[in-house]
Amino acid sequence: MKTIAVTVDEATLKVLDELTEGSMRFRSRSALVREALREFGERERRRQIEAKDGEVFRKHRKRLARQARALISEQARS
Repeated sequence: MKTIAVTVDEATLKVLDELTEGSMRFRSRSALVREALREFGERERRRQIEAKDGEVFRKHRKRLARQARALISEQARS
C-alpha cells in the first residue's frame, strides 16, 4: 500500500471519526476512506459505462425500435 496525504476540513474529519469510532467494519480512518474511494470509483465507472450505452442507444434508437417491433410481431404470430 502507498501512503498519501489528504487534506480534509474539520466537519469531514468529525464525520470520519464518528464513523470509525466503535466500528467493527472500519478500524481506522484510512480503512473508511479506502472503502469510500473504492465504492465511489466503482459507481463512477458504472456511470461512465451507462452514459456510453445510453449514447449508443440514442444513436441507434430507430433501428432498435424497428428490430423490437419485428421481434414482437414475430412472437405474436407464433
